[in-house]
Amino acid sequence: MFSFFKSKKNPEDPIEAAVLPDTESESESRSAESVSLASKLKQGLSRTRQNLGKQLSSLFGGGKIDEVLYEELETILLTSDIGVNATHQLLEDLRKQVRRDALTDSMQLKQALKESLIAMLEPLVQPFDTTIQKPFVIMITGVNGVGKTTSIGKLAKYFQSQGKSVLLAAGDTFRAAAREQLIVWGERNNITVIAPDSDPDKKSDPAAVIFDAVNSAKARGIDIVLADTAGRLTTQLHLMEEIKKVKRVIAKAMPDAPHEILLVLDANTGQNAITQVKAFDEALNVTGLVLTKLDGTAKGGVVAAIAGQYPQNPPALRFVGVGEGLDDLRPFDAREFVEAMFD
Repeated sequence: MFSFFKSKKNPEDPIEAAVLPDTESESESRSAESVSLASKLKQGLSRTRQNLGKQLSSLFGGGKIDEVLYEELETILLTSDIGVNATHQLLEDLRKQVRRDALTDSMQLKQALKESLIAMLEPLVQPFDTTIQKPFVIMITGVNGVGKTTSIGKLAKYFQSQGKSVLLAAGDTFRAAAREQLIVWGERNNITVIAPDSDPDKKSDPAAVIFDAVNSAKARGIDIVLADTAGRLTTQLHLMEEIKKVKRVIAKAMPDAPHEILLVLDANTGQNAITQVKAFDEALNVTGLVLTKLDGTAKGGVVAAIAGQYPQNPPALRFVGVGEGLDDLRPFDAREFVEAMFD
């Protein structure tokens, strides 16, 4: 048995406040929003900037460009979790720029490195059109403790702000509090949640829960389905097989679904995130990434490490988490992200 949870909307709850028409001009509104988002990202990446940005500012303080400088730069990039592949790509590109533009002073390298890093991260920015199917089914996966359920709540708020209707599927039937946590998110956002029976003696099949949710969304004309799944280590082969089954069952409820498979990564894991991307991609063909907890780590360079690992066909980096607020999970922008990493 599955339960349907639908809270009554409280108009005084700021989380559920309706999106009202703009009172400012469109250009003024967009400009203010851009400044606010850029400021929030810079604040969220403060630890990464203190680690990477300050070292680079010192290195690029002036002086000749030589092999000693390149070696020091290589050390800085590697210790900032940018990864071996990305570091080598960046250094190679930087050397080409130095030769092409006849650069002679290290002060000229800061902007050159920025542009190289932006170019490396741009392929992670890919179109995300949720209107191609209705409902558009998004399956969320990842290892334990990365913040999947919290990210689902924030994603729900993000899609609602775009005027879309959302339904949540409580497919994490393993963690005791997962069902309750998702129901709370649903109540806060005035969203229906399809959840398994609360009886602890009745073990629910996660695939069946999500199957039911997709069918319910089809019947209700819902725009977006966000399907939670239990956290699992990549070494737990039986659980990796289970997640494959969940994907197959979703396709039975709706052909071509899930339309997006989001892998949630914790930025604190640094280079271990690469291993997680590889394992889940092999099992599920991951289409997008969500990188959480960037505000609590100096390892923001892992974004470049991911790009460096997939130079040809990288998964899209859909969202980055730069704080604990509902609006702190935001779409990834390569240039904005790189600017926030530097002093």
